[in-house]
Amino acid sequence: MIQMTLTQIDNYGPWTVTPTPRAEADLQILQSELYADLQRQFAAKGGLVFFTRFDNMLAVTNGVSMEDHRRIQKSIGNRYPITVSMGVGASETPYEAQKLATNALQSYGGAQSEERKEVLAIDSMTHSEDSFVQIAHIDINGITDTLTDIIPAYDTNFIVNRVQHFLMKKLIDEGSLLFFIGGDNFMSPCNGLEPEGLLRIVEEIKDEINISLKAGVGKAPTAEKAANLADLALEEIRGGFTYNLVHVMKNKD
Repeated sequence: MIQMTLTQIDNYGPWTVTPTPRAEADLQILQSELYADLQRQFAAKGGLVFFTRFDNMLAVTNGVSMEDHRRIQKSIGNRYPITVSMGVGASETPYEAQKLATNALQSYGGAQSEERKEVLAIDSMTHSEDSFVQIAHIDINGITDTLTDIIPAYDTNFIVNRVQHFLMKKLIDEGSLLFFIGGDNFMSPCNGLEPEGLLRIVEEIKDEINISLKAGVGKAPTAEKAANLADLALEEIRGGFTYNLVHVMKNKD
């Protein structure tokens, strides 16, 4: 079972234009600092946050308790001019878990509701005996030599976004999620997706848009451990220790 948390800024749209539109640079700073803050706090408990749309963020939070969530909410409310509400859901696939988390939060009111403030809506949570996270770290092969150092920066960015679009479409059909994490790298919480299924997707991307990918996969009780194992698995591919395009490492504990 994988546990997902949706963090949503309360009544953010109206706040950004009240009493008059706030400076865009200030809003961008707020969003980026909030993301970094949430990442630090969830990571301290073994979680991992993905920024998505910044006013909405999704996190893999296996092992993060109800009390931990409330403590993080209170910390944000004490130090920022905004508050955040959270929804939590657990399921066998990441897509279903985030759907449960979203539905739980939506039941307390809309994102721009003036009444909703610092809600913690819990549909379901994992327990230590059933906690399991599978994460893939997906990387574009040779992007520096073939794109970054050759074509204009925005063109490279366009290609990376195109790869993300194709990957998201294919992974969501498998109940998996995909997030851009910088450079030419993506992370996919992918409980329920077998290595053969991920390899098939990698091969389809190569056939359809002529972009070569490789993926390290980590399996562990928490997101922090799974992501670290995925990084190590990817490094083994990069270092030539395996010729597989998809390489899996499991938590030894």
